[in-house]
Amino acid sequence: MLLWVLWIIVLLCILWIALAALPAGREKVMPLPYMIALIPFLWVPMAVVAAIAAFSLHEWGLMCGAIAAGIATQIYQSRYQGTALHAGAAKPAGRSSGQAKPDASGESAANTAESAGQSDESAAQPARAYRLMTLNCRYGRADAKAIVTAVRAHNITVLALQEMNDDLFAALNEAGLGRILPYSQCGAGKATDNGGYNGIYTAAEPIGRQRDAIMIPAADVPSLSLPLPGRPAGELDADGDAPTITFAAAHTKSPMRSCRDWSNGIIGLGELAERTEREDHDIMVVMGDLNGQIEHPSFRALLARGFTDASLSLKSGAHPTFPSWLPWPRIELDHVLFTPGAKAVAVGTLAVKGTDHLALTATLEV
Repeated sequence: MLLWVLWIIVLLCILWIALAALPAGREKVMPLPYMIALIPFLWVPMAVVAAIAAFSLHEWGLMCGAIAAGIATQIYQSRYQGTALHAGAAKPAGRSSGQAKPDASGESAANTAESAGQSDESAAQPARAYRLMTLNCRYGRADAKAIVTAVRAHNITVLALQEMNDDLFAALNEAGLGRILPYSQCGAGKATDNGGYNGIYTAAEPIGRQRDAIMIPAADVPSLSLPLPGRPAGELDADGDAPTITFAAAHTKSPMRSCRDWSNGIIGLGELAERTEREDHDIMVVMGDLNGQIEHPSFRALLARGFTDASLSLKSGAHPTFPSWLPWPRIELDHVLFTPGAKAVAVGTLAVKGTDHLALTATLEV
């Protein structure tokens, strides 16, 4: 009887692992997004429980099957290891426009942000490098002073925040974020937002901005377009476009709010990459809590539309960000994605008081 139970467990886990191979969008049925998110941890019942039990029963076929299934749980995670892959050389960039929310300003304040799993450096970066940070602020409860301290300590030049509210926006002003990153663009707060609106902050003056760069069934995706390093703000390419790099803050809906909107939002962000390629301008960078990971077919479909994931491209291991209070298990929901013309040279995580996500940091060179 025990043998049959073990075989059933192994077969069920194999079927569970196979969910990651569904066509993109087919996993937008509860509870499939959550089941797929847990695939990297199925090696525990496979390799530990079933394999050890099979070994004790001298059932070698079952043991080999359990071990093979345990290894299969890491198929997609293995993409974080190996030889680093970078995007191609920079190409001409173009324009972006829109309306802004008032910039942050205020007095500086000190606070401590505990570092966790840090793999990047805060030393001086080349002139053609950007230091990025993205953070889900958990309904606006993230500590504003801790955010500002992290921005200072890690020399952040572009900051993306999700689940903001007006109280946090004001607290960031008071904490002095505007002294470090004086230019900002926020989305409009709506009843349909998932936890709050998104915001993007930069140290460099933008030459274009949008309140919502792409229509997806989630919070607005605000963006700021900056002149490429070393190119004067007024300089135009031969086709009359200003060469830019555009940063956008995104937060797709969680499956519990709507599985359909969750999948459609993730896949829909790919239009930003395709638009960049189609119009042959801009380097596009999307930062935020995308509520998806490499095991999700919808997230892989997003990457296939022209984005490179900073963490994946470095091949130095995953950078899981949720939940912040557990060292294990964590999943990688927060991402920095970019189109050709940029490359990631460092990625890391750090803890910020008041939120359930770790902040994700990255250094991009163009």
